[in-house]
Amino acid sequence: MKYTAFFVAAIAAMLFYGCGKDDASQGNNPSGDNQTTDTTEVINPDDTATYDRIYQFKVLDGQGDSVSLADYRGQVLLVVNTATQCGYTPQYTDLERIYETYRDQGFTVLDFPCNQFGGQAPGSFDDIHDYCTGTYNITFPQFAKINVNGATASPLYVWLKSKRPGNIPWNFTKFVINRKGEVVGRFDAQTSSMLDVQNAIVNQL
Repeated sequence: MKYTAFFVAAIAAMLFYGCGKDDASQGNNPSGDNQTTDTTEVINPDDTATYDRIYQFKVLDGQGDSVSLADYRGQVLLVVNTATQCGYTPQYTDLERIYETYRDQGFTVLDFPCNQFGGQAPGSFDDIHDYCTGTYNITFPQFAKINVNGATASPLYVWLKSKRPGNIPWNFTKFVINRKGEVVGRFDAQTSSMLDVQNAIVNQL
C-alpha cells in the first residue's frame, strides 16, 4: 500500500506539472487569431531598439519562407499593416498607384496583413492575397500575417515602434524607411492623408 500510494502521488505530480507547461507554452495572442508571425535574427525582441537598420530583420513570405529585408537595401520602403475588411482597405488602390509611380526610382511597399484590429484580416494568407490581387490588383510584396502590438508583436514592429514610439492604433499605419534603412516617418491612417505619405516618400527618392 505504501508503494502504491507513492506511485500514485508521483504520477499525479507529473500530470500536474506537464499540463502547466503545455498551458504556458501557448503564449499570448491578443488577436485571438492563430496566425503565423514573422521571424528575425534578433533572439530577444526587447533588444531590437539597439538596431538601427531594417536590413537586420528577416520576415516570412506567404509560403512561410524566410526573407531577409536586406534584399531591399538601398530602396525607399513603405511598411504598412493591412486588413481586407477595414474602412481603410480601399487605400490598397493608393498604395498600388504610388508603388507603380515610383518603383522604377527604387521604391517598394512592404505589406504585412494583421488581424489584430477588430478581426478585419481573417482567413489564410492565400485568402488575403487572392482578394488583394483580384480586387485591387496589387503587385507589391505581401508577407505572412503578423501581430503588431502586445506580447506576440513581430520583432520588426517592436523595432519600428522604438524609432517612432507608440502602439499601432489601427490598420494601415505606415512607416517610411529611407535608402539607408532608417525609419524617417510614421503616418497613422486616422490622422494622415495618402498625400502626406506620398510626399514623404518623394522626399526620400
